[in-house]
Amino acid sequence: MCEKLVSVTKSTELENDKADMNALAATSRNFRNAARLLGLDAKIEKSLLIPFREIKVECTIPKDDGTLVSYVGFRVQHDNARGPMKGGIRYHPEVDPDEVNALAQLMTWKTAVADLPYGGAKGGIGCTPRELSKSELERLTRVFTQKIHDLIGIHTDVPAPDMGTNAQTMAWILDEYSKFHGHSPAIVTGKPIDLGGSLGREAATGRGVVFATEALLAEHGKSVKGLTFVIQGFGNVGSWAAQFLHEKGGKVVAVSDITGAISNPNGLDIPALVKHKEDTGSLLNFSGGDVMNPNELLIQECDVLIPSALGGVLNRENASSVRAKFIIEAANHPTDPEADEILSKKGVIILPDIYANAGGVTVSYFEWVQNIQGFMWDEEKVNNELQRYMNKAFQDIKNMCKTHDCNLRMGAFTLGVNRVARATLLRGWEA
Repeated sequence: MCEKLVSVTKSTELENDKADMNALAATSRNFRNAARLLGLDAKIEKSLLIPFREIKVECTIPKDDGTLVSYVGFRVQHDNARGPMKGGIRYHPEVDPDEVNALAQLMTWKTAVADLPYGGAKGGIGCTPRELSKSELERLTRVFTQKIHDLIGIHTDVPAPDMGTNAQTMAWILDEYSKFHGHSPAIVTGKPIDLGGSLGREAATGRGVVFATEALLAEHGKSVKGLTFVIQGFGNVGSWAAQFLHEKGGKVVAVSDITGAISNPNGLDIPALVKHKEDTGSLLNFSGGDVMNPNELLIQECDVLIPSALGGVLNRENASSVRAKFIIEAANHPTDPEADEILSKKGVIILPDIYANAGGVTVSYFEWVQNIQGFMWDEEKVNNELQRYMNKAFQDIKNMCKTHDCNLRMGAFTLGVNRVARATLLRGWEA
C-alpha cells in the first residue's frame, strides 16, 4: 500500500512539474500579448521581465542520525516597483530556478491585478518534505532563514506558505528572523493565529473564488442560487468553495480529488461530504452520491466548472467536450493555451487564475496590515474587505476588456502589467 501511495504522489509531482513548465511558457506569452496590447516600449517591456534579485544558498544541516546533508535554497525577487515583494516558499524535490522565476513574475502581475501594494517573489528549497522528520524540517527552515534574513524584510520581501510548507514553517521563519531583527510578526503571512495570523486566511482562496464567481455571474444577469457547479479538486480551495456555493443555494453536482469522483444530479450535500472526507480521508463510499469516472468530471453537464487542483487539466484533448458555460480557474494555470482557444471559439467564458484565486494573497495582505498596525480584525471585517477587493478588481478587469477589446484573461494581464509599468515609469527607471 505504501509503495502504491508513493507512486501516485510521484506521478502527481511530475504532472505538477509539467504544468509549471507550461505555466512558464504561458506566463511569458500572456505578458508579451499584454505588452503588445498596451503598446509598451520595447525597453520597458524587457526591463519588466528581468528579476530584481535572484538568491541561491546552500543549507547544510545535521540529520537526526548525525550525518550532514546539504540542500539548495532559492529566492527570486522579481519586482518591487509597487511595494515589498510577496510570494510563497515551497519545499519540493523539483524546485527549479526557471520555474521559481516564472512564479515570481506571475506574483508581480497577480498582486497588481488585485491592487495590493506589492511586487512578486517566489522561493523554495529542493527537498522532499515527507522524507524529513519534523526536527529536520525545522533545522532546514532556520538555516535557510539565517542565510536570507538580511535580504527579506517587512518592507522588502514577505514570504508565505506554498507547496510542502504550512503555518508551522512560517512560525519557524518568524522566530528565526526575530532573533536578528526583534519581534517581527509581519515578516511572513499564513502564520498560526496564535502568532499573529489572520482570521479567515484558511478559507480565503476558496471564498475569493466564490466572490469572483458571483461578480462574473452578476455581469451576465445570473446568481449562484439554482445554478449547477462541478469542482475538480477537493483540497483547501475546492472544499471551501464548495461549502460557500452550497450555502448560497448553488447545486454542486460533482466533485473529485485524488481519491476519486462522485456525482449527484440533484446536488451533493456538501457539509456531509466534507465530514465524510474528514472521517475517511476519501470521497468514495459517500452515501449521498454515485461514484463516477474522474476523467469525465471536466466534461460533465453543468453551468459552472471550477478546476481547483492541478495545472494543465483542460487541454486540446478534452476542451471541445466541455459542456460548462463558465470556467472559474481556481487552480494555477488549469487551461492550456490550445484549450483556451477552443473554449473561446465555443463561447465558454473563462475567469483567469490570476484574478480568480487571488483571495489568498489578498487576505495575506490583510494579515500583514494587521501585524504592522498591531491591531487585529474580526473575521467579518476580513471577509467584507475581501469581497470589496474582489469586486473592485473585477470591475477594473472589465474596464480593461472594454478599452482593449479583449477577453478576461488579457483584461487581467493588461491591468496587472499596466499598473507595474506605470509605477516603474513614475519612479524613474532609467536613472
